[in-house]
Order: sequence, then structure tokens, then C-alpha cells
Amino acid sequence: MLLHIDTSLRTEGSVSREVTAAFADAWRQAHPGAEYAYRDLGVNPLPHLDAAALASRMRGEESPLARELGAELEAADTVLLGTPMYNFTITSSLKAWLDWVTQSSYMADRETGRGALSGKRVVVVTARGGSYAPGTPREGFDFQEPYLKAAFSLIGLHHDLEFVHAEMTNANLVPDLAQFKDLAATSLAEAHRNARTLAAA
Repeated sequence: MLLHIDTSLRTEGSVSREVTAAFADAWRQAHPGAEYAYRDLGVNPLPHLDAAALASRMRGEESPLARELGAELEAADTVLLGTPMYNFTITSSLKAWLDWVTQSSYMADRETGRGALSGKRVVVVTARGGSYAPGTPREGFDFQEPYLKAAFSLIGLHHDLEFVHAEMTNANLVPDLAQFKDLAATSLAEAHRNARTLAAA
């Protein structure tokens, strides 16, 4: 099963949604008849983890919402996440989802780094208004990929974790970045190619 989660606040003109849709389309073509589940956390965000849910977790219990989200994750063979970069990191809705699914029963073994969810594939599509590639002035401002690698390592999902980045997405929106329109187009085209290649693998 493919679990497809979008988190962009924009329902139109969203680059992360565009690229995750390309991945999902290619994946379903490559896996005819396979199950597909979709969550739009940009339109229907989850509540943040609250004191009651945290207290239940400390007792070794999970709330109904945590069980629901956990069941979706358990059922998936591939997890597809789309997140634009907001203030150098992931969306708050994706952070909320991670808080709900980081359950004690999923925690990876400290020595092996593997847990109950290990073996699943995770593909993260990001859209970034600027460039955070190695050698760029803002290389050190990327708190998306490093954070997600660390977060997924808690539940053993970092072993098959891949990223697809579309950069300079603000080049068509911000006059000061207009000189980078060609770079943005190239990056988007590459993101589409990478997404479709990964989906067909």
C-alpha cells in the first residue's frame, strides 16, 4: 500500500503537491491493483499532541487517533510525504503527524536502529523557495532533511528514506529571485524525473 500525505497549505500552485502527485501516479501505474491511502494534512490538519494523549502514552497506552494513524502507517509498504519548507523546516502539520506516530511500540532498538516499522520505504518531496544545496549561501539553513532523518530514525524508518527536492520555487513569485527562473524550472523538472524514477523502482 502507498500512504500518500500532503502537508502544503496551498491547494493550488503547490509544487510539493504537484511532485507527490507525479510520484503517486507513477507508483499506481507500476503497482496496478495495489492499495492507496491519502491524507491531506494541509486541508485537514491533525490536532497537536495534547496532555491527555501524552499521559496515556506515558502509561503505555495510545489514544484512538494515535492508533488510527499507526494502523495506516503499519499497513503501508511505501510512505510518500510532501512538505514545503516553512521557516527553514517542515510544516507544523507534518510535525504533528510525526508526534502522533512516534509511539513507544514503534521505537527502534538503540543498537540495531531497527523497529517494528523498519523495512518500509519513505520518500519525502520537499519544495523550497530558495536553494539550500551544498555550496550555496544558505546550505546550513536546511532543517528539513536533517530533522526528518533524525525523527524517522527514532522509529526505524531511516534505512530506506529518500528525498526529492524542488528548489527556487519562489523565483516566479519574488522579483528579487526572478534571475533564478531557469534554475527553478530545471530543479522542478529534475524533481519530477526523480519522483517518477523512484516510484517505478
